[in-house]
Amino acid sequence: MKRTTSVIRRAVLAAAAVALAAGCTAQAADPAGGGASPSSTAPKATTSDSPSATASPTDAPTDAPTTTPTVSPTTDDKPPSPSATPSTGAPTPDALMKDGDESQQVRELQARLRQLGHFDRAPTGFYGTMTAASVTAFQKKQGLPRTGSVDATTWERLLSASRKPTADELKPSTTNKLDTPDARCMTGRVLCISKESRTLAWMIDGRVVSSMDVRFGSENTPTREGTFSVGWKARKWTSTIYHTPMPYAMFFSGGQAVHYSADFAARGYNGASHGCVNVRDRAKLSALFDQVKVGDKVVVHW
Repeated sequence: MKRTTSVIRRAVLAAAAVALAAGCTAQAADPAGGGASPSSTAPKATTSDSPSATASPTDAPTDAPTTTPTVSPTTDDKPPSPSATPSTGAPTPDALMKDGDESQQVRELQARLRQLGHFDRAPTGFYGTMTAASVTAFQKKQGLPRTGSVDATTWERLLSASRKPTADELKPSTTNKLDTPDARCMTGRVLCISKESRTLAWMIDGRVVSSMDVRFGSENTPTREGTFSVGWKARKWTSTIYHTPMPYAMFFSGGQAVHYSADFAARGYNGASHGCVNVRDRAKLSALFDQVKVGDKVVVHW
């Protein structure tokens, strides 16, 4: 009986020794980040299922710090960067005209776009943001890629959809686009003045002979609207009220007249008249002054 008890006691002690050797591996991890250090007194495990007391740092539990050096992944281990990814789309066509360009071809582009209602001002020959937006609108309507620049396909479509611009379309007489003439302007000799488009059109029997930009009076001194006639003309005149020059004045309603304005030429629409119709192109108004006769009709309308 004693012999049996002694054998059992030795077996229990041996099992405890094996358990102690297995449990020290994780507890012996170096808090400074080193791997697990084996116990110098722990007996070695005798079976292949037991953890080794001399395990290398890589055998330590995954949450234990190790001294294994960090190795940067090679490019073979990383997905390719977007710039390195080959494009699967078609190559971008070369641009014939793009933002920042300035040429006669750009002027023609703008004139053709204006014919189609995509460009609402006089051609300048400079390709800026407004031209790019107009090109984009045309490309959208044509079902083309909306790049905002003109490639060969866009240009060919535009040539087919429009006609060759006239000299006046390439370099129009007004910055502002003429609107549809008032019905009162369609007969006889008329100075047809639109507050809507801020233009003056000299018309004879419904045909526009010449046109120019104009500005009007302010809210405090508005330009009167209605049908009038030229009462008298003065090539050189100075306002008796405001004491300012009024060259090429053609009076149509009391003291209100069509005349050249140096202020309009300098400041544009940042200013206003005292009720007169100001013209900023002196040369055009000089030519018009010679054509208009006392008694010719004047129509001021919206």
